[in-house]
Amino acid sequence: MDILIITGLILFTFIAILRLDWALFIVLAALPSYLIRWQIGPVPVTLLELMILISFVVWFIRDKPWQRYKKQDWKNRKQRYPYSLEIVGILIAAWAGLAIAGFDNSSLGILKAYFLEPIMLYIVILNRGQGSNKKYIWPLVISAAFISIIAIFQQITGLYIFNDFWAQLSQRRVTSVFAYPNAVGLYLAPIIFLIFGLLISYPKKTNLLTAGKKIILIITILTSLAAIVFARSEGALIAIAGASFIVAILANKHSRRIALSLMIIAIVATSLYSPAWNYLKQKATLMDLSGQIRRQQWAETMVMLNDDRIISGAGLNNYQETVAPFHQEGIFVKNDDPEFHRHVVWNAEYRAKVWQPVEIYLYPHNIFLNFWTEITLFGALLFMWLIARYYYDALRLLKTLDREKRNITLGLIGAMSAIVIHGLVDVPYFKNDLAIIFWLIIAILGIIKIKNKKTV
Repeated sequence: MDILIITGLILFTFIAILRLDWALFIVLAALPSYLIRWQIGPVPVTLLELMILISFVVWFIRDKPWQRYKKQDWKNRKQRYPYSLEIVGILIAAWAGLAIAGFDNSSLGILKAYFLEPIMLYIVILNRGQGSNKKYIWPLVISAAFISIIAIFQQITGLYIFNDFWAQLSQRRVTSVFAYPNAVGLYLAPIIFLIFGLLISYPKKTNLLTAGKKIILIITILTSLAAIVFARSEGALIAIAGASFIVAILANKHSRRIALSLMIIAIVATSLYSPAWNYLKQKATLMDLSGQIRRQQWAETMVMLNDDRIISGAGLNNYQETVAPFHQEGIFVKNDDPEFHRHVVWNAEYRAKVWQPVEIYLYPHNIFLNFWTEITLFGALLFMWLIARYYYDALRLLKTLDREKRNITLGLIGAMSAIVIHGLVDVPYFKNDLAIIFWLIIAILGIIKIKNKKTV
């Protein structure tokens, strides 16, 4: 295995030297390769991060970016890195989170995998952003197809689901190459919108080659949606629905009318069918099982933060240990029983029936609290500011771009919206592949923004 990995990395290095764009294509197509892990001495590494480091070093040596900062060239520079101040602030906040955690090895690993390496890739992509932005989305098409085909295979056969409970047909939840079902939704939801933006960016009247590309994109979107359904990732499905509504509202008058009409029809139909209404109400108020667990997590997190950690948070990779003194071993799952509280107090059998043990999760499962606990309140606010600037820039660009870039931008808005909506109840950033997808979305919009400034 080690020989294969070393041989592959040597080959990848040659590809990066000869064709850096091909190397970037491989990196983006192989985002789940972070699952291939081993040790180099005391340092844990992944295949994905080594490919990113090789790409960055090759770019740095070959393109000599430091020469751009010579005094005589400084005044001639027309463009800065998009969101450069926010990125510097986020890196400072991440280093602060590392210091708060005590500079231990696991925290250092989080810093490099979730902040340094994604931002390094962001820099390389921005500098290699000449030509079409489509070249950064097509590798994700390949990746999404690979992930979804494995998930569909698992759904059909029940094989390679390494959790006996999820593997049973009556409660089957696919995981694809990941360790848990929600990872499928977290990964595929934003990619679906990037693929959709790519799909609608092609002209309506096309030749045979373009028609073939469209068919591939449509099939990949459908298989990705099927994989999310088979994973039973409700958060991802809600995020896709919400992000689709946002994209439809922004796309044009016709899609806006359709989206609003469908929303009204859905609200009326749901309100007339009580089982659907009760289900929706439970989800919206977080009164289902997962929602009550989330509420308990957030309550414990806020108690922890109010214990002299309002500014600092817990530190990188230190949430579980820091929140442990404030953690409840479980919750009594509330239901519609009007005598619920009395039964819980006085009926031992009833109390045992509604008792739900709750583990300490790696993160609080809320996008703002995730960043707050990991990289300080300052870092969380910076990320929210970055996302707000992203939306501001994207909405402004929609008014000035040509059809192709406008539709790519609509896909970018949908992708970020899926991340934010899903992030209300989950962790859409703190994973190797998800962090890179986030910064890739930022980078593609940055490239469009730079090109648009040069042409207007």
